[in-house]
Amino acid sequence: MNLKIKSLAEDDRPREKLLSLGRHTLSDAELLAIILASGNKDESAVQLARRILADHKNDINELAKLSVNDLKKYKGVGMVKAINVAAAFELGRRRNDFDKTEKVKIIASVTAYQLLQKRLSDLPHEEVWILHLNRANQVIREENMSKGGISGTVIDNRLICKSALENKSVSIILAHNHPSGEIVPSQEDKEVTKKLKEALKLFDITLADHLIIGDKKYFSFADGNLL
Repeated sequence: MNLKIKSLAEDDRPREKLLSLGRHTLSDAELLAIILASGNKDESAVQLARRILADHKNDINELAKLSVNDLKKYKGVGMVKAINVAAAFELGRRRNDFDKTEKVKIIASVTAYQLLQKRLSDLPHEEVWILHLNRANQVIREENMSKGGISGTVIDNRLICKSALENKSVSIILAHNHPSGEIVPSQEDKEVTKKLKEALKLFDITLADHLIIGDKKYFSFADGNLL
């Protein structure tokens, strides 16, 4: 017979543990159990959380990619619980997105990656983002240009050029993700990059880089001498 949280020793109860010892002492499973609030007739919330995490290599980055429908496949996880989990991850992302008073200066491709990976690394579909830069190579705006499916999305050169002009960008950095996690540029990626570079050049705007973002890694066209 499986034990429920209320029948466990106080030190094993996630809520009580958070209050008495602090949130940093809780495991990923215990934090997830608090969000879930309850388990099912066969598992406590902690046991259910452990199983969900185990199914995703105990990697919270993998867990963050799950959709509401993916989460609902687990017994005991209904619409409300699935939404709570998805909302918790989105709140975490938005905390990282909170505007800084000082503009970020792009000094290397890794700086751009650190800005963009929080927007693109957990997505189950492709998105295109651009960073607008001023003369000092400082980011003046981060902008989502399109959302697509698992295998692709639209990169519209006209819209990107229009946005760059409206934001008075001196240069931009293009970025898109590969949900598969692979970061090797396809022939289509190379052709799109070449066409966008030529289009921007007509307006004296520089394509500073194109990043392909995968799981905890990225490819830079500038670093790879493909610009």
